[in-house]
Amino acid sequence: MRPAAGKTATLFKDTPLALDGGAMLSPVTVGYETYGTLNGARSNAILICHALTGDQYVASDHPITGKPGWWERIVGPGKLIDTDRYFVICSNVLGSCLGTTGPWEENPATGKPWGTDFPVITIRDMVRVQAALLDHLNVESLMAVIGGSMGGMQVLEWIATYPDRLHAAVMLATAARHTAQNIAFHEVGRQAIMADPNWQDGRYYDTGARPEKGLAVARMTAHITYLSEDALTAKFGRNLQGREAVSFGFDADFQVESYLRHQGSTFVDRFDANSYLYVTRALDYLDIAGRHGGRLSDAFKGASHVRCCVISFTSDWLYPTIENKRIVHALNAAGVPVSFAEIEAAHGHDSFLLDVPEMDHMLKGFIAAAARTRGLTGGTGA
Repeated sequence: MRPAAGKTATLFKDTPLALDGGAMLSPVTVGYETYGTLNGARSNAILICHALTGDQYVASDHPITGKPGWWERIVGPGKLIDTDRYFVICSNVLGSCLGTTGPWEENPATGKPWGTDFPVITIRDMVRVQAALLDHLNVESLMAVIGGSMGGMQVLEWIATYPDRLHAAVMLATAARHTAQNIAFHEVGRQAIMADPNWQDGRYYDTGARPEKGLAVARMTAHITYLSEDALTAKFGRNLQGREAVSFGFDADFQVESYLRHQGSTFVDRFDANSYLYVTRALDYLDIAGRHGGRLSDAFKGASHVRCCVISFTSDWLYPTIENKRIVHALNAAGVPVSFAEIEAAHGHDSFLLDVPEMDHMLKGFIAAAARTRGLTGGTGA
């Protein structure tokens, strides 16, 4: 895997980034993309936060895979998030591997890749880096911050940590903490990576051998959690893959097996195994209420001016509606205005990435209202 092309900024050169775990990082490089133009009042900026294995290429072709941006359906000229009207920012998170400082990058102290000497990070650490990037881009406050899944967790940390820099916030299919089941699935993935002989305690960068098999299994395991049983059944059922009868062996007899193997094998070309360890660990450590005596609402006390929107999906069993409702209840208890919808969708957790008209309708209305109350005329161009 090679670092991605695109915009980069070098931050925390003079004052190191203080991480939640106690370590200090300096400098920090951030890979990011922007779309549209910042207006004269600097009031039309929207930050989009990506999910676990996502990246900054929200509305442009990925430089490694060549695939369209992961939310290109939503973001672009004349689209729901209209880049003719809004200045859209999306950055690669701290610890990832698409241009932002992480275990794959050089440790200034040794001149070699960090590997597992890289300090463990949190979602709030990621958000601190995003805030510094906004400073670099001369964006004092955001019209909106938007994210799904891990991106939604970043939005929650924005509300808790930098409420004065926000006008509106959108959280899709997310949670304010990881459950034991969430942590368990991630641990299976991490153990698969660390059990691969090519992992070499995370020091594989200069050996020419990467833990591709372990990372592929980690991706396969996680990908199951992004889908629903109904979606898998509708797409694959028990259909055989290119054969008339089972082989009585361990080849990919079933289409679903072939699909998961493909997901795993293509993932290793665009993602780093150590980055997967670090970012999943950051997710597992998320517990915003835990910093506030167990009361999530206390984390949002300074955000009563922030307009919020929370959306969940009926078939999402990774971050089900009950977890999203906990966020809504906490926002309400803190006096934060919030809209909520549970949307009927059969696609599972990944619904927020797919064509779901009810989600689009709610997002369109919410963004238009946020634009009006921000003093921007016309709302969205969708």
